[in-house]
Amino acid sequence: MTYSATNAAKALPYSESTDTYVQDTVRWLERAVIGLNLCPFAKSVHVKGQIHHVVTLATTAEDVLAALREELQGLANAPAEVRDTTLVVVPHCLHDFLDFNDFLGDVEDVVHDMGLEGTLQVASFHPQFQFAGTDADDVTNCTNRAPYPTLHLLREASIDRAVSVFPEAETIFERNMEVLEEMGMAGWLALDVGAHDNGGESMAAAVASDETPPTRGLRV
Repeated sequence: MTYSATNAAKALPYSESTDTYVQDTVRWLERAVIGLNLCPFAKSVHVKGQIHHVVTLATTAEDVLAALREELQGLANAPAEVRDTTLVVVPHCLHDFLDFNDFLGDVEDVVHDMGLEGTLQVASFHPQFQFAGTDADDVTNCTNRAPYPTLHLLREASIDRAVSVFPEAETIFERNMEVLEEMGMAGWLALDVGAHDNGGESMAAAVASDETPPTRGLRV
């Protein structure tokens, strides 16, 4: 597992200022993504230390895209056995899910413009993720929720290889829905996989006290 922090597109040394963001992301990865087996392919690369965690301190969408370009190029240039996938964590920007959802169109454009279609793809997670047609507090939304807005950079070859050894890959989504519905929102919150303040205290209670955002047309 490797770490770095960026201020816009400029790489900075990993430091305590980003420690909480990385800890929260790793906790979510281990307790939810791997712990609930939401992604059967995640454990292997995590155990092997092949996930590169990046925290961008960017405060504008344009600077997030600059950091994304840098990380896409870095992943494309790195040997898969050293860096198989990258998680770009965005704690200071794109807090509104609808804005983030619109931003993903720009992400797709970046991948296309860099000539990386068919080589890399970008998945996404957001603390307010909401499937179209669901309520904000529907527990199934948690399958795509992370402590912070997060861009997941993946190798197409790794996806193809993982799917080839998991013949029922198309059932993962349905299974995840069933797992979340069975555990309920209380069970999800008990995992404590949300954002924490610098003192290590969960911020879930503060988020829960906010008004529920209106349901609008969302990316499926």
